[in-house]
Amino acid sequence: MMYSDNSPSESRVRTRASAESTESTGSDRGSGCRARNRCRSRSRSRGRTPSERRRTCPECDGAPRETADGETACDDCGLVLADRRVDHGPEWRAYTSEEHHARARVGAPTTGTRHDRGLTTEIGRGDRDAAGGTLSPERRRRVERLRTWHQRVRTVRTGERNLRFALSELDRMASALGLPRHVRETAAVVYRRALAEDLIRGRSIEAVATATLYVACRQKNLPRSLAEVTAVSRVEQQDVARASRHLSSNLGLELRPVEPTAYLPRFCSRLDLSAETHAKAAEVLAISAEAGHCSGRSPTGCAAAAVYTAAMLCGEKRTQSDVAAAAGVTEVTIRNRYHEQVEALNLLDGVR
Repeated sequence: MMYSDNSPSESRVRTRASAESTESTGSDRGSGCRARNRCRSRSRSRGRTPSERRRTCPECDGAPRETADGETACDDCGLVLADRRVDHGPEWRAYTSEEHHARARVGAPTTGTRHDRGLTTEIGRGDRDAAGGTLSPERRRRVERLRTWHQRVRTVRTGERNLRFALSELDRMASALGLPRHVRETAAVVYRRALAEDLIRGRSIEAVATATLYVACRQKNLPRSLAEVTAVSRVEQQDVARASRHLSSNLGLELRPVEPTAYLPRFCSRLDLSAETHAKAAEVLAISAEAGHCSGRSPTGCAAAAVYTAAMLCGEKRTQSDVAAAAGVTEVTIRNRYHEQVEALNLLDGVR
């Protein structure tokens, strides 16, 4: 009868020890693999932008998605990246535009067209309180007094008063010319730069304000001539031209010359001309520019003469006085430019 060297108890102990060692080895391998995966994912995420990192999982580089309960989890490994979603909207609900305006607690955005950028408090002109009740005569007098002192406190310094007056003039002239909002903002920025660099000292505020509006129109490629801008101001055209040259040279503004074709839509619309005449006027201007007749000439005069010539060629004849009134130029200018354009047409196309 043979006996083994190992007893059953010893064999069970050895088996359990080997299993534990195998499990520990497997767990060590699993943790090592996970650590290596994390290191690889970190090394791969180092060369990515922050937006790309937000779109990928930090564990397995999977694509995260938002679940129905507001969590953001990875599709591949199931890692929860975010468990709460931030609602950036208001806490109240509104079903109509009237309710939305009534419950909103914020004001208009900041703007450069106001001397305080729209950040100060306004005291309205109403005679009712917050509950809708009518104010007594004594309280009305008190509110009127507060409103007066409020206006005085807003513009304590001389520079603030001048800035307020200049911006009000800019708004008035822009409204008269029908200019869009971004042109008004550009004019306000140019005036603030001129005020900061002390370029207004010794000059008229109205002249500098008109010049900044003209410069803004030139920068935004809007067809507004110097005569049109000066017509809605309270200063002479010579002062505005001098102020615009002063601002452009000292502020380093790049003012490109206005193309005559920019005035064609407005002139044709005022004279009620067809699209065919508009296209023909653009062709006349192109031929005249190739012949060198637009160099050194007023763009409004060239455009007006081209409209007059195109109207004659297309059978929609308009008188020189009508075209001059629509373009804001003299009849002599139209006649001189007209003869030059007819000469260019005869030289290039043989059309009279």
